[in-house]
Parts: sequence; structure tokens; C-alpha cells
Amino acid sequence: MHRTDEALAVAYIEEDDQEAFRQLVERHKERIFGYVMGMVRDRDVANDLFQETFFRAIRAMKKERGSYASQGKWLAWVMRIARNAVFDHMRERKKWTDVETNDAQDGSFWDRLPGTPAPADEQVDLRHRIDIMEQCIERLPGEQREVLLLRHETGMTFREIAELTNVSINTALGRMRYALLNLQKMIRIELGEEADGIRTT
Repeated sequence: MHRTDEALAVAYIEEDDQEAFRQLVERHKERIFGYVMGMVRDRDVANDLFQETFFRAIRAMKKERGSYASQGKWLAWVMRIARNAVFDHMRERKKWTDVETNDAQDGSFWDRLPGTPAPADEQVDLRHRIDIMEQCIERLPGEQREVLLLRHETGMTFREIAELTNVSINTALGRMRYALLNLQKMIRIELGEEADGIRTT
């Protein structure tokens, strides 16, 4: 029987059901890791922050008066923890993102973006095009890049993104729009072609 996130969270909190918590992690790990990886662009750091996210979640859920309120929004709650962990790391590094990048994560949003423009030089392979895409995304302003990641890596709605980042829905939508416009411009410059097919959906 499929149990909702809320049912699993309650089972873990009230019954110490370890299997329930494992199911929560398995259900959402790719989305959470995808967001963290996209923000820090370093696989080792992303793994550390991913683990830190769930350490913090466990501590919060196990408090006598835990910070988790049963509202049917467990993923949004954990995403806030992940976001705080990322921002803590960035404050320690005193910059928005790491300069160095590792190999791209297989199956990430960047690999799935539709309409990646073909390079003028037909000898340039797909790996090179993906590298260019990632480099362009890294150069986006931090707030725009975060909305892009939250939308496409975690599947959060713009209302959820707005709540998580403490802005209005219109602001979240605006950041997404400018992220895609800026991304298209940078790709055109890098590849010398039109970057069509990137949408806000």
C-alpha cells in the first residue's frame, strides 16, 4: 500500500518506524540531491550536504517538540533544510558557488533540457554541448539559478518555491523567466546559434 509522505513522517515520529523514514529518503533523494548538486557543483560537497540535510531532519523530527509540523508538506520542509545547509556552506566559502566543477551528474536536469542547440561545428559532441550548458547555468545570478533548480530538479510548484525562498509568486516567476532568457543569450553566444526550446514548464 502506498503511504503518503505525511503518513510516513508520522509513522517515523510517533512509532520510530525506520522503514518509513527510509521510504521518504528513497522517494525524494534524487530531487533533493539534484538541487544541492546544482547549487554547489561539487559532487563531494553535495554528498556531504545531502547527508547533513537528513541528519538535521532526523534531529528536528525526533525532538520532543520537533520543528516539523504535520501539514502534508514534508518535501517542502526538507527542501528548506537542504537550502539552509547549502547557504551555510556558501557563507563559509564566502561566495555563491564553487568555481571548480566535477563531472555532471547522470540524469540531471541539464542532460534533459529539451532543444539543446546543435553546435556549428558538427564535430563537437554531446558531452561538449552539455558542458557548455552547465557553464552557462553556473554564470546565472544565484537567485535565478536557484529557482531553475527548484523547479526542474525537485518539481516544486512556483507557489512552493515562493514559500521556500520567502518571495511572492510573481517574483519567483520573474526569476525563472529571466533565468531562461539569460540562459538562452549565453548559449547563443557560446554556440553561435539560436537556443530554442527552453521553457518554464
